[in-house]
Amino acid sequence: MTIDGRLDEKEWSGAAWTKDFVDIEGDLKPKPAFRTRVKMLWDQENLYIAADMEEPQLWATLVKHDSVIFNDPDFEVFLDPDGDRHEYGEFEVNALNTTWDLFLPKPYRDGGKAEDAWEISGLRSAVRLDGTLNNPSDQDRGWCVEIAMPWKSLQKLRHVETAPKDGDQWRINFSRVEWQIDVVDGKIVKKPKTPEFNWVWSPQGVIDMHRPEMWGLVQFTKLEGEVAVKPEPGRAARLFLLRAYHAQRDFFKARQRWAKSLEELGVSAEEKALSAPGMRVTDDGYECEVTLETERWCIREDGKISVTGK
Repeated sequence: MTIDGRLDEKEWSGAAWTKDFVDIEGDLKPKPAFRTRVKMLWDQENLYIAADMEEPQLWATLVKHDSVIFNDPDFEVFLDPDGDRHEYGEFEVNALNTTWDLFLPKPYRDGGKAEDAWEISGLRSAVRLDGTLNNPSDQDRGWCVEIAMPWKSLQKLRHVETAPKDGDQWRINFSRVEWQIDVVDGKIVKKPKTPEFNWVWSPQGVIDMHRPEMWGLVQFTKLEGEVAVKPEPGRAARLFLLRAYHAQRDFFKARQRWAKSLEELGVSAEEKALSAPGMRVTDDGYECEVTLETERWCIREDGKISVTGK
């Protein structure tokens, strides 16, 4: 694959586009004004991502790597390979092909702090502009981003350096930040005191991309054409644990302590496939557990999900 922002390789022609992006809050907000869509491919060396974005006024200002790229209009990738809500990566790029890659040990709302020093070593990205950059006198058509991420450079997220196996599933999401703009003295500037738009592949329900449980489920396949997506492993257990996690956050906010039991919390494992649910307070917070078939699923106060007994 030649990473040049042009999707003219025959491999790309065989990859399907995602559905058009929606607002980050989903149906709570209107559909985005401009179309955004993504394609994905993979081989034994890299994960390939291509994004196509309509944009009538192309602009970008940031040129330093690891700048806060979403201060410009940007495209973003979020990766949580094992779906445990922790140790995930984020990548952002603007229309100048200026990039920012960062590692999150856990979401911000759970006390996580971004590690800007993390680098996706060997990453290649390119941007193709269909129009003119930073020129408000004409109307543009859009821009395209092409990205190659080496598997070995995602080891911190996955704890392995090799490519996924056929049938593996990852939590992934994509976001696009779009700002409201004016033209002042012949230059494009942001409208003061106006929020940005956040357009995404998998809606979060709230304005917060750092909720990995809301990201889409991507399945790797070596087959061409339509492929059925396998049921998400442990879905019933995961949903129960997340319900308890959110209930505990509300409980703590109201009472400044954790609930000592599921009964006190008012949460029950109603799914027939689940058994032996339990809650216990720990020195650091709490642990909530449930059994699904032969596996014991657990979530703790910082939202990390773990599974034993596989």
